Amino acid sequence: MLVLVVTLAIGLWLIMISAWAFQRWVDNPGWVDVFWTFGTGTAGVVAALYPMAGQIANHLWPTDRQLLVSALVATWSLRLGVYMAIRVATSPEDARYIQLRENWGASFQRRMFVFMQNQGIGSIVFPLSILIAARNPAPGLRATDWLGAAILVIAIIGESLADRQMRRFKAAPTNRGKVCDVGLWSWSRHPNYFFEWLGWFAYPVIAMDFSGAYPWGVLALSAPALMYWVLNHGTGTPHLERHMARSRGEAWQHYRARTNAFIPLPPSRSAAP
Repeated sequence: MLVLVVTLAIGLWLIMISAWAFQRWVDNPGWVDVFWTFGTGTAGVVAALYPMAGQIANHLWPTDRQLLVSALVATWSLRLGVYMAIRVATSPEDARYIQLRENWGASFQRRMFVFMQNQGIGSIVFPLSILIAARNPAPGLRATDWLGAAILVIAIIGESLADRQMRRFKAAPTNRGKVCDVGLWSWSRHPNYFFEWLGWFAYPVIAMDFSGAYPWGVLALSAPALMYWVLNHGTGTPHLERHMARSRGEAWQHYRARTNAFIPLPPSRSAAP
């Protein structure tokens, strides 16, 4: 097991080095997110399907749970990775990286390298949570396995819908310079981030066993915990919101006053128009 963990960590580290080199070559740091998504997805599939004790010696196929978890990881990675690759290739630079360029100035590329190596090392939490879920020893597939799958499907649908609503809003010439406040974006300032976070709960739901038969399962909660921190205190909402406050001014402040930051909730009726 230690060999697997070390191999996954080295793989993620190399992927992020490649991501840094590529984004510097094309001068678009948005490609970092594409590399991370496909890299984490690949590491997750490897972790899910990595043979358990006796599987190779006894010529056994992966368990149904291993196959289910690997399919969930692959679906998430392909959907998000392809979407982001298209967006990065066809859209202006992401506001988060614009903010980082302004903050870091001439040291941007140097600090990006350090930042991305830390991201690669920290990302080992995600395939490990996937590994823990796939190795739940409970026989057959349980109701909680299907619940975990349903959570990820709902998350993918929600994130896809939020992305589509934002894309349509930006495509309308009359909305140029405005704040997107339609659909899911009227309930949350970052519904895409919320659904991304929600999807990582699929693995603890599959992993945890309240009978105490699999105490390792609770460790899978580390994935949604880390994702929440990254999105709300790391490279997610803080940089984006500072950029929006500067670029949209009063319109952003009104939107911020009536719209919840993360978890989708009905907009406040008491906020000033």
